[in-house]
Amino acid sequence: MKVAVEGCCHGELDKIYESISYLENKEDVKVDLLLCCGDFQAVRNEGDMKCMAVPAKYRHMQTFYKYYSGEKKAPVLTIFIGGNHEASNHLQELPYGGWVAPNIYYLGYAGVVRFKGVRIGGLSGIFKSHDYKKGHFEFPPYGPETLRSVYHIRNIDVFKLKQIKMPIDIFMTHDWPRGIYHYGNTNQLLRQKKFLRQEVESGTLGSPAAADLLDHLQPTYWFSAHLHVKFAAMMQHEAKNNAAPKITKFLSLDKCLPHRDFLQIVEVADRPGSSEHLEYDPEWLAILKATDNLQKPSCNFWNPPQDNGLHPRWDFSASEEAMMEVVSDLSGDLCIPENFSLTVPAYDPSRPQPNAHPAYSTNPQTTELCATLSLTDIYILAGQSGQAYGKEGTTGATEEEEDEDSTGSVDEPSEYPTDTSGLSSSYNPDEITIEDEWEEVEDEGVECAEVKGTDAVVPEGQVGSQDSDRDSSPQRETANRLILPPPCTAPESEAPLRSLRPLSLPPPSASLSQGSSEEEEGFTSARVPKRTSGETTQGLASHTGGTPQIKRRNQSIYTAVEDEESEG
Repeated sequence: MKVAVEGCCHGELDKIYESISYLENKEDVKVDLLLCCGDFQAVRNEGDMKCMAVPAKYRHMQTFYKYYSGEKKAPVLTIFIGGNHEASNHLQELPYGGWVAPNIYYLGYAGVVRFKGVRIGGLSGIFKSHDYKKGHFEFPPYGPETLRSVYHIRNIDVFKLKQIKMPIDIFMTHDWPRGIYHYGNTNQLLRQKKFLRQEVESGTLGSPAAADLLDHLQPTYWFSAHLHVKFAAMMQHEAKNNAAPKITKFLSLDKCLPHRDFLQIVEVADRPGSSEHLEYDPEWLAILKATDNLQKPSCNFWNPPQDNGLHPRWDFSASEEAMMEVVSDLSGDLCIPENFSLTVPAYDPSRPQPNAHPAYSTNPQTTELCATLSLTDIYILAGQSGQAYGKEGTTGATEEEEDEDSTGSVDEPSEYPTDTSGLSSSYNPDEITIEDEWEEVEDEGVECAEVKGTDAVVPEGQVGSQDSDRDSSPQRETANRLILPPPCTAPESEAPLRSLRPLSLPPPSASLSQGSSEEEEGFTSARVPKRTSGETTQGLASHTGGTPQIKRRNQSIYTAVEDEESEG
């Protein structure tokens, strides 16, 4: 299936869908799924805008409200995670995920779903150690502090994700896993983002919690955004349980602007005979049930249970019986119900209400899921026990309080060994001036779809041994005996994952011919909007066998693993 991956959305849904539509029409293909890696900005009305951590002068309605109100419908199934510029009062209604508009699904604080047999997981927010061990205590209306802490990830969600035993195909985070830059072209990254050098050299760039998850989950793909730069990497994990080492293909993308690498299309092998509908994942739901009593809507620190003699239970992974119980709770139907409903009035351009206060309410989707699976609505708990946290101070952020959470690298928590955060003092000017760049785009009068072609795709290795070994552990063998929709592991007989054939977008002014030589060589690459950096596009390198099909420009990124093996 064709999967479109988008970096930071920032509310530009119309332009993103227009770009996808252009590619579909030009190349006669059909995109099956869109994944957005945070800063989605599901703003329903003026009140929601006041719940985003951006200066007041940068609050724009954008286009999401049209999809929320029903004026438009997303032309392709869209799944997204939260970032650090969100309408937090809206997303908090859906702690376990849910529809924010027809055909647009939010994964929640953390979540795993299935689509066409492919397991897709994600973790919302960004890492900040001073909030990492707290519960989800925030509740609107937010104060200056909770307006920011509400989108900081919590160790309870990471703990849940670390209970996963069955393999994951795709995983999304907004900020990067710490250290991932070692597996790509670091020099090129620092040429594009000079302000990151200090954090890269001190080893503090990115999220240590995400790095921990990367080591545990070892998904086939990992997609991120946040730093507003395109960066590809390939990480080979250490072998576990005598199985062949797995490889994760990492890609971070830019934001939706002309000349930016904000969109990538890859082809992922789906599972024949799988449902065409978005589905719940039984292993994940069983983990949610098992960990339900661990959730505390408190700002006090919480440490996850460990096998240290102090906790009666520390392993909350899903057993066969627990997963079958979940399936029974759902009456055997894993399809996620299309039960979206409006919970607050949608923005009406003919009747603007700039002085509207943020609205907040429970969401029927969460209520229904909690009743079905006997889960706790932690949003209600937060409202009952922690409203006072959000009422201290005014709602919203001033320009002087602009977000400094660009890389998530200060004050590492105690469970992560090396604390080098004191060496880091960088900030992301691109993150801070994001809306200024929107204003520049308006002056240029250029649409996102009218952009140059580009290079670099996520490398596509063969499925072969690395995927066939995923179910070698006893836990996974047990899980695969369940009478459930088939897991996402790919047998050796399947063809290797391939990238979409060349797609050339029109230039903003003069025509381009740089893609012809690539097409003649017969290799596939997705063309996405290109930032005007003065770089020249080179041809594709020819590869055979199990070597990923890549472009020469990224050769150093994807051969790093092979070089290390040869040296050893």
